[in-house]
Amino acid sequence: MVIAQIKTGDIVARRSYQQDILFRVDEIIEERSELCAQLRGVFVRLYASAPVVDLEKKSNAEVIRRYSEFLKQKRRSIRKAINRQAHSSRISSLFSGKKSKGDFFEIPGRVLHLEGDRQYVDRCLKTYLRLAVPCQVIHIAEDEQPKKVYKYLREHRPDILVLTGHDAVKKGVRDYRSLDNYKNSEYFIAAVRRAREFERNKDDLIIIAGGCQSYFEALIDAGANFASSPERIMIDVLDPVFIAERLAHTSIYEGISLQDILDEAGMGVGGIGGIQTRGKMRLGAPVPRF
Repeated sequence: MVIAQIKTGDIVARRSYQQDILFRVDEIIEERSELCAQLRGVFVRLYASAPVVDLEKKSNAEVIRRYSEFLKQKRRSIRKAINRQAHSSRISSLFSGKKSKGDFFEIPGRVLHLEGDRQYVDRCLKTYLRLAVPCQVIHIAEDEQPKKVYKYLREHRPDILVLTGHDAVKKGVRDYRSLDNYKNSEYFIAAVRRAREFERNKDDLIIIAGGCQSYFEALIDAGANFASSPERIMIDVLDPVFIAERLAHTSIYEGISLQDILDEAGMGVGGIGGIQTRGKMRLGAPVPRF
């Protein structure tokens, strides 16, 4: 009865994990005479599989309740970012010797975001727009990102490149230094390497890459400025977006600590780590009259 109720597209949770994460059923396959579901996180960038008998389909009311909680948390993060942008503008006004924000204009860094999950594209785009970040968000499956990243870099010439999607450490694995034990890390790593062929300087092109439990050390070695996940834990859907926003709206001359940038991630430094990186916002003057 339980098996018959689960189908592709359903929102489910795993009983064996105390139903802590909501997943969308991507595909149902048979493995060793057992029906298994391929799962993608609804609010986290996790790819997983589970026996169908371990899954519980969630009601619309439960999904709406959890989505409401997610939105409340994200709204707090958005308000924090907007308030910080306003404060940064006032500080910039003082440093520029002007009396008000109206005496100069700001050019934030431009973001190119390649997203492996079509369901997340609109969510990321709306958040960038609310945060006044110039951006292009494009759905590119994880395994296609290495093949297409150079083309999109050449077309859009961004200041910040974000490469995201779903990932996971394979179940039962303890060797975190073997790339074979990750679902999609190899594609993110290859895409970062390809992007570094386009631009080697890590301040000219900032790269943020990875999903839940991705191979952090290999992504940094490949050339990423920021990557997930140092402790092989979950990351929020919008964690990379908030880090990109912070960098896009930080002046190229303003000091910014590595810890401050990483604090933008909901899971903190366990979820995303990185290296010292300059901001990408520039001030201009005077403000055009026409």
